[in-house]
Amino acid sequence: MRALAKTAPAPGLELITAPVPEIGPDDVLIRVKKTGVCGTDVHIWNWDDWAEKTVPVPLITGHEFAGEIVELGRNVEGLHLGQRCSGEGHLIGHSSRQSRAGKFHLDPETRGIGVNEQGAFAEYLRLPAFNVVPLPDDIPDEIGAILDPLGNAVHTALSFDLVGEDVLVTGAGPIGIMAAAVAKHVGARHVVVTDLNPERRALARKVANVTAVDPREVALRDVVSDLGMSQGFDVGLEMSGAQAALDQMVEAMVMGGRIAMLGIPPGKSPVDWSRIVFKALTIKGVYGREIFETWYKMIAMLENGLDVSAVITHRFPAAEFREAFETMRSGASGKVVLDWG
Repeated sequence: MRALAKTAPAPGLELITAPVPEIGPDDVLIRVKKTGVCGTDVHIWNWDDWAEKTVPVPLITGHEFAGEIVELGRNVEGLHLGQRCSGEGHLIGHSSRQSRAGKFHLDPETRGIGVNEQGAFAEYLRLPAFNVVPLPDDIPDEIGAILDPLGNAVHTALSFDLVGEDVLVTGAGPIGIMAAAVAKHVGARHVVVTDLNPERRALARKVANVTAVDPREVALRDVVSDLGMSQGFDVGLEMSGAQAALDQMVEAMVMGGRIAMLGIPPGKSPVDWSRIVFKALTIKGVYGREIFETWYKMIAMLENGLDVSAVITHRFPAAEFREAFETMRSGASGKVVLDWG
């Protein structure tokens, strides 16, 4: 099969020929149709410090995918050949306190396909049947291929009750934009997105119909005033990983406000904890998706009118992966999807 792999500890990926994976009794074999290119994949491409410490070489990368089941392990029940699916890319253990309590997304033994284990940038993927998420007929493959990052957005956005609340999203990358769309869909009153990139702000307006501003040009206190908000934002979704964005968010929150953080700051960052304490803020770190509650919720929302299709801005055949990655690295895109047909 064709596959994209990290073949050497250096920047880039290579399109290789690899054996089709052999499945075990509790696995399925998936013929991959579409894959999404993630920011994590860009880190692996760049071979930055995180990738060098985390990713074994050689490795088939990629973890966002949609396809169909073409082989079933002998113990697998409840799935069938030809079934369209996506899947949870976090491979969990079953012995930790968290897993035994059903809190699978908190399992400390978690390993990621395309990061620690062979991944989805390939024509075939072996996946535990436990991780398979069947796709309804009305969710197309390219949306199925971005359910992983949409799940990050949903997990973050639904960390707190948003009905009637005023929400600030810092970072208009694809996940931030989708989180803003989710906030609108579930009943937030005002949703404001900040980003330095004008193309990303324009995409946020298109996908989520939100107010999008450059915080260097427009002060958040002026946005609060213009929207008729008396104090500030009730809920913050920090998606950028930028220290300045978090600092701005803290200042823009109401007393007792709540912040969910998905963005990962580079290294150690100074935080003015006194402002957080005196404003009585709640801060929650978010990792991945709640397995499988987030999947149920996002599929239900997609079936009930949530439309994030416009966040996909570029589509490439898998053979044109270099152009796809350059597009992602340029910052002038939303989600980029590779076609393995």
